[in-house]
Amino acid sequence: MLRYLRGTVLKKGPSSAVLLVGGLGFEVACPATTLGGLKEGQEAALYTRLIVREDDLSLFGFADEESLELFELLLSVSGVGPRVALSLLSSHTPALLARALAEGDLRLLTAAPGVGKKLAERIALELKGRVPAHLLGQGGGLVRNSQTEEAELALIALGFREGQVRSVVAEVARKYPGASTQELIKLALKALR
Repeated sequence: MLRYLRGTVLKKGPSSAVLLVGGLGFEVACPATTLGGLKEGQEAALYTRLIVREDDLSLFGFADEESLELFELLLSVSGVGPRVALSLLSSHTPALLARALAEGDLRLLTAAPGVGKKLAERIALELKGRVPAHLLGQGGGLVRNSQTEEAELALIALGFREGQVRSVVAEVARKYPGASTQELIKLALKALR
């Protein structure tokens, strides 16, 4: 099974990249968070999962092992296929998604395209107590206060997706714990663009 690829990014599309490894071009479907870090012509390394179906071989790639582990955990839920798992990983950082799964945060789960309320409820139910502690990160719970909530509302009003906004603002708040609302908005805008 292919678990890791290292090579040159030959081409990058909206949902996948072609990685040139030893003269072979592997098309690898990736979450948006991974694709954002890839640049054509530069070397990249991806943790991968090959999914074999009767009429299809699909290769999925991730920038880190935590994302791959979350992908495989999501695939263990009935009704969740690779595209839904990628959608969840594209909408949230691995740490935020792991916390949302552990806490059963339906609002955060349904923020991903293709995840409705019933599917989010099934995911939360089936993964309750199954999210490994090392995926939850060091910080414990989500960083939530009036500054982060105001920053989220402002960014949503600017037209950004709620799930993406929550994950970016949470990451910024973790990196800069004393940041004001305006600072959080500026830092999050840089990350969102």
